Amino acid sequence: MTIITPTRAADDLLAGHGVDTVEHTPAWAQLKGAATSLQALQAADGSIDDTAAAEPLVDDVIASLDALSPLFPHDAAYLAASVADFRRWRAEGFGTPDFLDSLVTFQPQEHRIDGIRHVVVFPMYTQNGSSARHVEAVLVEAIWPEFIARLETEYTNKLFVSLRLIDFTSGYDTNSAVLFPETVAMREVPSFTWGAIFQDREAARYRRVTRAASQITKLELPDAAARLLEDQDLAERTFVMWDLIHDRTHMRGDLPFDPFMIKQRMPFFLYSLEELRCDLTAFRESVSLQARLSRRQAQGPELDDAERAMLEHAELVQYAVIFDRIFRFAITGSRVRNYDGLGGQLLFAWLHQRRVLHWTDTSLAFDWDEVPAAVVALADAIDELYWRSIDRPKTAHWLAAYDLVRSVVTPHPASVWARGLPDDVLAGLPKGYTDAVLDDEFPLSMFFEALEKKMRPVIASTEGIRGSD
Repeated sequence: MTIITPTRAADDLLAGHGVDTVEHTPAWAQLKGAATSLQALQAADGSIDDTAAAEPLVDDVIASLDALSPLFPHDAAYLAASVADFRRWRAEGFGTPDFLDSLVTFQPQEHRIDGIRHVVVFPMYTQNGSSARHVEAVLVEAIWPEFIARLETEYTNKLFVSLRLIDFTSGYDTNSAVLFPETVAMREVPSFTWGAIFQDREAARYRRVTRAASQITKLELPDAAARLLEDQDLAERTFVMWDLIHDRTHMRGDLPFDPFMIKQRMPFFLYSLEELRCDLTAFRESVSLQARLSRRQAQGPELDDAERAMLEHAELVQYAVIFDRIFRFAITGSRVRNYDGLGGQLLFAWLHQRRVLHWTDTSLAFDWDEVPAAVVALADAIDELYWRSIDRPKTAHWLAAYDLVRSVVTPHPASVWARGLPDDVLAGLPKGYTDAVLDDEFPLSMFFEALEKKMRPVIASTEGIRGSD
């Protein structure tokens, strides 16, 4: 049982600390403790029946935000709006929370400055974490090195925010590595202007999983890839570059319409191809950037510091995409419509069947000189599928997508899709197509079955991981 002390004065709550040590202040401790206690009172939709218990907790939230606000002048409007939303929620009897007003004032994409911090408090669910819209408090800081700021002028993505987790409540003591506005409890859906990814968690998870998997598979890592596993800061910057390009790709290219089909129900392998398309675009662009900057370096003029960083990280992104997809995505999560898992299986099988990836004598090896062309060829195949589907009906696109996947990854022997959908399904509504897909339409190969058993404790250990772990 959490005991909340009476609200203290603002000076006491800060106790002489500055923004760089907010996580050690009584103000942050009070905010985190009050949010945690509110979670225990909330129903799944965020509402609270025990209003008498909730009222002093909201008082503590408000006092904490008021105390912290001077340390975050760039978020002054948001923090004031958050206080107003908490007061209104209390005044209206703690029904289903509505934090639209504070959400629309929180604009972290306007402050993409390396090291700048934010205190974020919303009733929300956390993707790959908690499905309940409970009050979560998160202390974060931006990761935005100079070379990324320069790169963003070429790969423009004004909505992309790259963050590092400093401290958080229980919704983020999970596998969640994103902060998305659509997860917040609100009365209506506004036009979203930002989306944030916690690159420190992505990087730390990658380093732990890839280190273990490379040892299990006896993979001899190239020097650059090995360096990535030893340096958290380097890995974080690499993931920022990867996600910057990945995120912008969702609405770029020759697309059937909205490839991710937001709020539309479709077979999970379509999501597999879309996420993989974006990752492989990041890979392709990194190959191109590496080649271009390498020529510059050889021919002159001399690269500046930002360009040298781009060149270094362009190579590292390629290793990150391959190993994260193969070693983590393919074996993480359940086997129920696991679209990221299927994407990892697809990439592995594609490289293996083109004989640039080898599993021989229980050892894994790559022909690294041949890998970029093979990966780009898979990206080309998905791009061709998308381009042709502009002229296809939706369900015909689904069938073509399935054919692409099953040409590489073997379907379940009981698959109705693999045998051929019956005429009544083919002539019916799209729902019939989706209903016919097995939960595990493309089971793990024998390689991945064995790897998953060995890697299970390592994967589990990454829950709640942060860059300092």
